[in-house]
Amino acid sequence: MNATPPMPAAPMSQGGVRIFVPRDVAALAVGADEVASAVTAQAAALGAAVTIVRTGSRGLFWLEPMVEVETAEGRIAYGQVQARDVPALFAAGWLTGGVHPLRIGRPEDHPFLVRQTRLTFARCGIVDPLSVDDYKAAGGYRGLAKAIEIGGAATVEAVTKSGLRGRGGAGFPTGIKWKTVRDAVSDQKYIVCNADEGDSGTFADRMILEGDPFCLIEGMTIAGLAVGATRGYIYSRSEYPHANATMRAALDIARAAGLLGRNILGSDLEFHLELRVGAGAYVCGEETALLESLEGKRGVVRAKPPLPALKGLFGRPTVVNNLLSLATIPVILDLGAQYYADFGMGRSRGTMPIQLAGNVLHGGLFETAFGMTLGEIVMEVGGGTASRRPVRAVQAGGPLGAYLPPSQFDTPYDYEAFAARDALIGHGGLVVFDDTVDMAHMARFAMEFCAEESCGKCTPCRIGSTRGAEVVDRILAGRDVAANIELLEDLCNTMKFGSLCALGGFTPYPVLSAIRHFPEDFHRGRLPAAAE
Repeated sequence: MNATPPMPAAPMSQGGVRIFVPRDVAALAVGADEVASAVTAQAAALGAAVTIVRTGSRGLFWLEPMVEVETAEGRIAYGQVQARDVPALFAAGWLTGGVHPLRIGRPEDHPFLVRQTRLTFARCGIVDPLSVDDYKAAGGYRGLAKAIEIGGAATVEAVTKSGLRGRGGAGFPTGIKWKTVRDAVSDQKYIVCNADEGDSGTFADRMILEGDPFCLIEGMTIAGLAVGATRGYIYSRSEYPHANATMRAALDIARAAGLLGRNILGSDLEFHLELRVGAGAYVCGEETALLESLEGKRGVVRAKPPLPALKGLFGRPTVVNNLLSLATIPVILDLGAQYYADFGMGRSRGTMPIQLAGNVLHGGLFETAFGMTLGEIVMEVGGGTASRRPVRAVQAGGPLGAYLPPSQFDTPYDYEAFAARDALIGHGGLVVFDDTVDMAHMARFAMEFCAEESCGKCTPCRIGSTRGAEVVDRILAGRDVAANIELLEDLCNTMKFGSLCALGGFTPYPVLSAIRHFPEDFHRGRLPAAAE
């Protein structure tokens, strides 16, 4: 299956033509606020009745600010709009879909969106993120109503049957985690959303927080019902001020609308939800370090067992899920576990919001069912490099993900297929590099990054990363290269199997993949040992 569920048509505005201007940070960075102000001023000067609606982004970042105008034929998009373009757009009749060099047409017909299967991101860039009415008109809260109808046990079973796996990196089956918490006996249970999106080249969590926050609220409420938790926390990061502001506003609106607190949707369901903001420590993306931070302590990894599902936040059973996992729950309950499971391949079911970044022509968010090849995603969807030079490497899964060369572009985008190549799906980030990149320097960056972000709890990560950067420095200086490469590989094995958490355990992935696939960069211009 490859069809996205139909979206209900938005009602026409009584306040004139609706113009949709994104408020996503990617659009703000290239002038969206200035465009909104220019549209307002120009409409006033012309006496045109318009209503500005600030939305999230559809994820076509190279076309931002992408402004849409509601017409009789549907919404018509205009791409890379700048404030200086606004007078000419009015003159061209864009309020009725007029022709202009920036006219894209119906967004749904754009090749980048046509190829997608939007389930988690079905509403993003379409609805007003702070309008409960918009959210409900687009299918919101049908999933929670279904969960209330069938009860907690059946809800856990539905999530299990859907095949949903954690979207934060480990890919652990969500239903199993939920059942463990549901079966645990405790006077209090918690739902914790890991929105600490720290991977380079990733932005899906931020897009949901800014563009469709009610789907996260609904998903966490369903999780609370399913496992018997009455309190939840969203753990975000301080680098996301716009997202955090939108999320706080959405929480206030949900409480006022009776969608959080007691007697939700007229039921006896009780669920309270709060936002907490961390200081931006990368290690707090690991669930136990996150819990430590959430408790007001230093973000340091806990030894496991016990698992957070049995002894998590404040020592109570806790579901810790990534934001994308929780934001996907409403569609599973609404459309059914089998509907969701019919997408994907093998043990990788459903869709994945892939984030294309780095030196790529068409950067943005592309949600698709598991199974496309890496080459299709990078070369066809992404369009290759923005520099128009050959692609040399793609890093998948964040700064601790492996580097994949074009010879491995036939790899299906699937958890098991990537694992077979010693690579990670991670949070869905793909960072593209052209043929000017020096992979030995990238290997050093991985070690340096780990040393900078280590919580210091375990020796392999704390000391190994520092020693690793020093070894790469010797390689870059041309000192006894072969022996130092052997030492680096041995050090990576120690970190991989001896570290307490994935920070130290995954750092070897980019280092070893760089050595394996790009050995020439570790010898380029270096002196042989005998010449020292």
